[in-house]
Amino acid sequence: MALWIQAQQLQGDALHQMQSLYGQHFPIEVRHYLAQWLEAQPWDAIDLENQQDEFKAKRLLDGLIQELQRKAEHQMGEDGFLLKIKLGHYATQLKSSYDPCPLELVRCVKHILYTEQRLVQEASNASSPGSGPVDGTPQRYQQINQTFEELRVMTHDTENDLRKLQHSQEYFIIQYQESLRIQAQLSSLASIPPAERVQRESGLQSRKSTLEACNKHLELAEKHQRTLALLRKQQTVIVDDELIQWKRRQQLTGNGGPSEGGLDILQAWCEKLADMIWQNRQQIRRVEHLTQQLPIPGPTEELLTELNATVTDIISALVTSTFIIEKQPPQVLKTQTKFSATVRLLVGGKLNVHMNPPQVKATIVSEQQAKALLKNENTRNESSGEILNNNCVMEYHQTTGTLSAHFRTMSLKRIKRSDRRGAESVTEEKFTVLFESQFSVGGNELVFHVKTLSLPVVVIVHGSQDNNATATVLWDNAFSEPGRVPFVVPDKVLWPQLCEALNMKYKSEVQSDRGLSEDNLVFLAQKAFSSSSNNPEDYCNMTITWSQFNRESLPGRNFTFWQWFDGVIELMKKHLKSHWNDGAILGFLNKQQAQDMLMSKPNGTFLLRFSDSEIGGITIAWVAENPNKAGERMVWNLMPFTTKDFSIRSLADRISDLNHLLFLYPNQPKEEVFSRYCTPPNSKAVGDGYVKPEIKQVVKVEFSSPNPEPSPGNSFMEHASSPTVSQHHNFTIYPSMNDSMLDTEGEFDLEETMDMARQVEEFLRQPMETQWSGQQS
Repeated sequence: MALWIQAQQLQGDALHQMQSLYGQHFPIEVRHYLAQWLEAQPWDAIDLENQQDEFKAKRLLDGLIQELQRKAEHQMGEDGFLLKIKLGHYATQLKSSYDPCPLELVRCVKHILYTEQRLVQEASNASSPGSGPVDGTPQRYQQINQTFEELRVMTHDTENDLRKLQHSQEYFIIQYQESLRIQAQLSSLASIPPAERVQRESGLQSRKSTLEACNKHLELAEKHQRTLALLRKQQTVIVDDELIQWKRRQQLTGNGGPSEGGLDILQAWCEKLADMIWQNRQQIRRVEHLTQQLPIPGPTEELLTELNATVTDIISALVTSTFIIEKQPPQVLKTQTKFSATVRLLVGGKLNVHMNPPQVKATIVSEQQAKALLKNENTRNESSGEILNNNCVMEYHQTTGTLSAHFRTMSLKRIKRSDRRGAESVTEEKFTVLFESQFSVGGNELVFHVKTLSLPVVVIVHGSQDNNATATVLWDNAFSEPGRVPFVVPDKVLWPQLCEALNMKYKSEVQSDRGLSEDNLVFLAQKAFSSSSNNPEDYCNMTITWSQFNRESLPGRNFTFWQWFDGVIELMKKHLKSHWNDGAILGFLNKQQAQDMLMSKPNGTFLLRFSDSEIGGITIAWVAENPNKAGERMVWNLMPFTTKDFSIRSLADRISDLNHLLFLYPNQPKEEVFSRYCTPPNSKAVGDGYVKPEIKQVVKVEFSSPNPEPSPGNSFMEHASSPTVSQHHNFTIYPSMNDSMLDTEGEFDLEETMDMARQVEEFLRQPMETQWSGQQS
């Protein structure tokens, strides 16, 4: 409700903008009386492009109707009677409007709340200079708004001058004829005596100057020239700076960066630009028409021709630049799988493009074809694959004023790959989705063919390729530069740059505010560079290449640095998210570090670290007596657990089962950390009289503990432990092949089969000993 209280205190243009948000589609009385309820609802949790979220939207609509009806019922007194009728009417009206499409209600309310928040923030920044965020965003916004005000005044000024010029055109014609007569008299003075000629010439020149001052055409054209120069400058700031920054933020969201936001503000600016450009264009054409009615020798006609070309160029650049991808297609794109995307024209509503709704077409093109497109080379009808459901008509949403096309059920049927370079694999090949359309503006007065390219996508045919494809996308998103040639990225980057990208990805995937610490990053650097240095500064100026990141296997392993790190992410986000947030998992330690840390602690102290030898594995290391040698203490390492293990029994339950584990490093009793995540024991008989068995974790080696014996009546799952090396109990050579190699018509797809064959071939090239290596914790 705090937002609504602040919104009611807005003044001037901001108050007018706030009031214009409301109308029949959402009455302002509903906002007022349900302010607290509206601001407390999870509007942002609903994805407007996901039809599965329609049920959530329906619940919010029903809740809104119920709140309105409840508010109406509690109105008392004479004034309350009228309000009761009005609120009841609004409840019926909103249910009728949004019941067929509850997602539109969410779109409407999100737009209202976001705009109110922006207006309140701008008003707060204007009244308290210097109180804005550190990045100076409000200051930039203030400068843009000041320029718009200057443009509004200039456009209003030229409009007034133009009206005066139109009204005085007849008078001007008379004056112009007089000016021509004087010019003729001046030409005839050559035949009269010099003394008389000087006197008469002086008088005629004075009258001629007075009459020429009445020529407002050139003066007005020069004013338009100054206005267009400022418009172009403002457009450069918005399109080449602010919109490019928005696209960069959008790209970083693919790596887990914060939501790009700010698109509604950009649309508001672009619409203001479009409105002012169009007004000036119409003014210039009217001046041109007046000039044609009274052709005057001089620079005016040439200047007007130049202004026409300039204003057309400005509006063309605006329309083509503001055809953007609001929701990107997935950057790892699997064939035969549905995907969605949304494109939007930021100036569509202002230029009335929706009056003749344009159609947008999507095609997939290769990196080489993308380069040719940006060079304006002829690539029409060329594509690198077939996308189903790739045509969509743009729709205008009255409540938000947006013109967009929502591709909801696209599917890449097949892909045509190019010849790869050197060691490049299929998961390093980049494509892009091209969206193109044609808009007409001003009653077909201007026609624009527009196109925009998606962020790079990597096409896969099987889930086993997802890991390497994600590496390609992460590297591209993190290190590409604006305005690059598609899709050039540096082959090597500074280690701190990669650390920033890895930390962003990790926090996003694990959905945690606890990112990678400096110690974690040192551990990763040691792994990436095969180094033993513990000094963070040693890695600050080191560079890591793409090959080191995800092409060359780590020493003594059959997987790359990224494959290992991605395995950690998958394990954490699926099973261990809560334990990471609690700080229970140290994770990024090697075996020697774990041993050094534990040997100074009491017996039964344990910690959790990621396996060095197995992708997506985590092991328990603990200190205990050596059962075979009295008086000797040693650190034991349990064979690594994987996602498969935790789908059977959780980490908390496994730790609870092992009675010799007493304290989580450094000294926390394990019950304090893990008990709330444990599964309650099930000892009651079920309906048929049987007791359900339980799986429990045991180790075969006996350790000194308060209760070393397991409880009777349960089935057990044995797990080996060793102070040195534990042999893994399950070997998997080939990835599971659950995905069908047939297309939707049941026909054999050669392209998909060849891609899978390449994956198997790459695996089989490895020597057998390397395939079986790395099975140690």
